[in-house]
Amino acid sequence: MAGELEREYPSQYETEVLLKDGSRMMLRPIRREDIERWLAFVSRLSPRTKYLRFHSLPKLTLEDAIRFCTVDYTNTFAFVAEVMREQRQSIVAIGRYYRLPNKHSAEVAFVIEDAHQGRGIGTRLMEWLANVARDNGVTTFEADVLAENKEMMTVVRDYGFHITSELEAGVYHVTFPIARTKRVARREEERERISTLASLRSLLYPSSVAVVGASRKPGTIGQLLFQCIMQNGFSGVVYPVNPNAKAVMSVKAYPSVLDVPGDIDLAVIAVPAPLVAKVTDECGRKGVRAIVVISDGFKERGPEGAQRERELRDISLGHGMRLVGPNCMGVINTDAAINLNATFSQVYPPRGNVAFLSQSGALGLAILDYAYNLHMGISTFVSVGNRTDISANDLLQYWEQDPATRVILLYLESFGNPRKFARIAKRVSATKPIVVVKSGSTPAGSRAASSHTGALATPEIASDALFRQAGIIRVNTLEELFDVTTLLSNQPTPKGKRVVIVTNGGGPGILAADACENRGLVLPEFSPETINRLRSVTKRDIGFYNPLDMTAGAAEEEFEGALKVLADDTHNDAALTIFIPPTVVDPKGIEDAVRRVAPLFQRRQKPLLACFMGQQGFSRKLQARGKLVPCYPFPEDAVSALAKATEYGEWLRKPKGAIPRIRGIRRERAQRLIESAMTRSARRPFWLWAREIADLLECYGIRFAETLMAETAAEAAASASKVGFPVAVKLASPTIVHKTDVGGVKLDLRSKSEVEKAFQDIRARLAEIGRQHEMEGVTVQRMVRGGIEAIVGVTQDPSFGPLIMFGLGGIYAELMKDIAVRLHPLTDLDAGELVGSIKMAKLFEGFRGSPPADTKALEDLLLRLSALIEDTPQIAELDFNPVKTMGQGEGYWVVDARIMLR
Repeated sequence: MAGELEREYPSQYETEVLLKDGSRMMLRPIRREDIERWLAFVSRLSPRTKYLRFHSLPKLTLEDAIRFCTVDYTNTFAFVAEVMREQRQSIVAIGRYYRLPNKHSAEVAFVIEDAHQGRGIGTRLMEWLANVARDNGVTTFEADVLAENKEMMTVVRDYGFHITSELEAGVYHVTFPIARTKRVARREEERERISTLASLRSLLYPSSVAVVGASRKPGTIGQLLFQCIMQNGFSGVVYPVNPNAKAVMSVKAYPSVLDVPGDIDLAVIAVPAPLVAKVTDECGRKGVRAIVVISDGFKERGPEGAQRERELRDISLGHGMRLVGPNCMGVINTDAAINLNATFSQVYPPRGNVAFLSQSGALGLAILDYAYNLHMGISTFVSVGNRTDISANDLLQYWEQDPATRVILLYLESFGNPRKFARIAKRVSATKPIVVVKSGSTPAGSRAASSHTGALATPEIASDALFRQAGIIRVNTLEELFDVTTLLSNQPTPKGKRVVIVTNGGGPGILAADACENRGLVLPEFSPETINRLRSVTKRDIGFYNPLDMTAGAAEEEFEGALKVLADDTHNDAALTIFIPPTVVDPKGIEDAVRRVAPLFQRRQKPLLACFMGQQGFSRKLQARGKLVPCYPFPEDAVSALAKATEYGEWLRKPKGAIPRIRGIRRERAQRLIESAMTRSARRPFWLWAREIADLLECYGIRFAETLMAETAAEAAASASKVGFPVAVKLASPTIVHKTDVGGVKLDLRSKSEVEKAFQDIRARLAEIGRQHEMEGVTVQRMVRGGIEAIVGVTQDPSFGPLIMFGLGGIYAELMKDIAVRLHPLTDLDAGELVGSIKMAKLFEGFRGSPPADTKALEDLLLRLSALIEDTPQIAELDFNPVKTMGQGEGYWVVDARIMLR
């Protein structure tokens, strides 16, 4: 029995949670092996806690322990919450449900050790029990709660579920549906934010820091860490920890954190990797709230290091500590109230409004140095290293509410939890721009897949889809990262695409104009009124065009006058001034002119950019009222940054869309069909039969050209007669994706004899190449003439979840690679963008006299497909190729479809 339960143990439900006090805790499904831990747990419960749980004071025995620890993970399920106690995992809370006879309801109960009550553990147990119960078909929780059990009633009432309760004989019978409604989701996200903020307080605002591995040897990491904290004016207490030194930099040292006399909020660990686990356990026993592990030698070094990292994670989690790293550079907080430089970087950036996360420690050093040289101020900097615990998801939530942060920069090498990242980032992007440079991109088509969609929707394309839907500004280089940030951190977000250019040289103006056109920006012509005003501030005879070439002899008064006119002009959204330092005009005068006019652009909510050829960064001369005008060495750099900012502004103004409710879907019938298919085949994954596909698509109102299955030539001929000539005959095979490549498609067949011959030809061709065993028969389909061929598909990405693809279809789909991808689920706006964002979108709009295609029908197809994926998580891959898109009002026909179940 124990072995059977262990095989069925649902490890996917093991999870780390944050409690409302900011500490971490492990929740996992209960095991039969927990019997001794369960008995120890109930023995520590006070009589009151035991009474509130069991409504009596029973003497719990070994038989009770066996019963409570034996669950089937479907009808009965229990989570335990664990902490580290005397270097062993100890249960401190249990939440469980039992399915009731009606099958759709379950009774739920919780019990929490007295010392851990009030920390939010019950709420977290409720969240995860509800998640599991929903997965197992339970829709409602019920509970019998003593009227005096106010803690349990608070958990139920505050969670967000709609509850009904009846009081009888001092016991509330509580009932509540556990659907994750918008209200429930909002409450869960708010609790997550509160917990995250509390957990990061000790990391970014510690009152005391211990440097474990602090060294007296110059040039070592341990020496630099301690020196950086001391020299940058940290406002708290610093403890060097080194068993081989009495003092470090004249500060008394301690052999271990356990010997430190005061409390420790944050420990920075820089010891050899084999010692990190021991030091981490000592930190937990000391009561340290957060640790930063600088040391390397973990999963980046192979299997042994990976095992070391798992041990580090388990120890820190057992003690409830937040962890940055390992293999990281540390953290910086430039707030004058803390002045924390817990890194080994001797470059301490000025105070500013840019927050920065780097996954690379070595790159972090270069980033800080580069930002310093650009005069770019930093609010906080975190190098997360291997991301064993704290990741971008945590820090985005912190920076979302941080008043000192205006722009968030991320250097990412990989995602931890992309779906959670997308959810959080989309919320944060609505108020603060997120600029990301992501390395590790892969060439398109690298994925080994069994469908067109799987081959085309590569991880890199999935990343782009995530960034686009979340409103994240993606850049390709670190230089571009800083170019965009210098704009967004000091200038308003553009309200449109209209740009005016003022220059003292025609050549750079033309380069900027070309760059604008290439990046989708617009150069509006000046109105007569604007020309008259420009003429009044210009002393020489020039042409009043955009770009406005003031010529080499333009004085600072003319530059300033022209910029003032354009700041007031309502027919532009941004301005770029380009200056080539000649010998006849003092560049300092032009800098002063830009500085004086900058507040006008700020008041009009227009960004102002400068290009002083050869100069880069922020010039102090270009500062006005605390705002700096970004300066670029070349016009193209300025335009590129402005284009990214403009795209972000468009995303902010764009309606967010909604997931429509589609009427007429027969979900129950579709579910029965899927269950039947899963029963008939033991193979995993496997492809649905043509008849099953047709029935499934019919349930969701997806138009599929009439198709019949035939296993012999005679059956094929008979099917053709039923469908009606002319027909197409296609190979039916669960393994051959590209039917055309093996001669498996025969079109426009007009008689029974042609159909029979087509069947025989397909079988003979497969025999020639030794693949006849892969043929299950053929499909016979009514010919669909005309229309534009599209491809629509779904693939399950292991990180991102379901990806929905649209593109130009047919046999050249993988050659053309003209596709667009969005993350599921689709909103109505997502569907429209998908259809309109491929390169050949104009083909569907009507090209060179051809009639426009029915793109609204395609959008409807995409939304119905998204509903199908939402209801059918068993779908691993899906291809509709081709989808024949007919003229406006004529809809579409899915001509060929493949669906794989897992």
